[in-house]
Amino acid sequence: MAQRHVLVVGGGQAFEAAGEPVGNGRATCLALARRGARVVCADRSLQAAQATVALIEAEGGQAWAVQADIAQPDEATAIAGTACRLMGRLDGLVLNAGISDRRPLPEVTADSWDRILNVNSRGHLLCVQAALPLMSPGAAIVFVSSVAALLPLGRNPAYEASKAALGALCRATAMEGHSRDIRANLVLAGLIDTPMGRAAGAARPGRAAGALPFGRQGSAWEIASAIGFLLSDQAAYINAVELPVDGGLCCGIGRPPPTP
Repeated sequence: MAQRHVLVVGGGQAFEAAGEPVGNGRATCLALARRGARVVCADRSLQAAQATVALIEAEGGQAWAVQADIAQPDEATAIAGTACRLMGRLDGLVLNAGISDRRPLPEVTADSWDRILNVNSRGHLLCVQAALPLMSPGAAIVFVSSVAALLPLGRNPAYEASKAALGALCRATAMEGHSRDIRANLVLAGLIDTPMGRAAGAARPGRAAGALPFGRQGSAWEIASAIGFLLSDQAAYINAVELPVDGGLCCGIGRPPPTP
């Protein structure tokens, strides 16, 4: 990733409590910077983005914080241009922003449905539309989705639908970028121990109580590793792919957690 210039949308972290694990966006920003990339960290919370940047700079990396709420169309379409001005060019885009209200089907309203999809689906579309014309030939895009796109077990249909929509958007992006050798791929995150995952576990205590792949949840660093691979030249012939990073969860692979 040396000399790559990457925009990570959703690169902050919603929870900063002591003992909280790192989230997917922050882990991705840090992992890319450690591999030599220059990173623009965009988040709806400027404070969260600045905290990520501070961690990168403390390790000698280069990064910039940008405030943007991709639920707002004007803000979603402005991020890529801002990133180009800050870094000089744009070689990579990671779309990690996502929200959930965990409403079961009977409780979903028109407004609650729109609130989720405006961030998790429409916001990603607007970011891509703005970024593609600015991206360098040979650049790469990675969408961060979830196995919730495939499994209804969370009883969270708005979130599940929003994540499923990213698969179609990823394929459309890969088709659109192909003439300029711009690739687009998608990571399907499994049960990952992140602040958002812990909040979901608090609302649904049985979320990670059963058999899990390798007897544990995944970590945000494992998501970040997959994202870094898909952005890199090592994945130069991988395009329009949905890569599960779930330890085999969707195939029913699991074992009980180790006994404390």
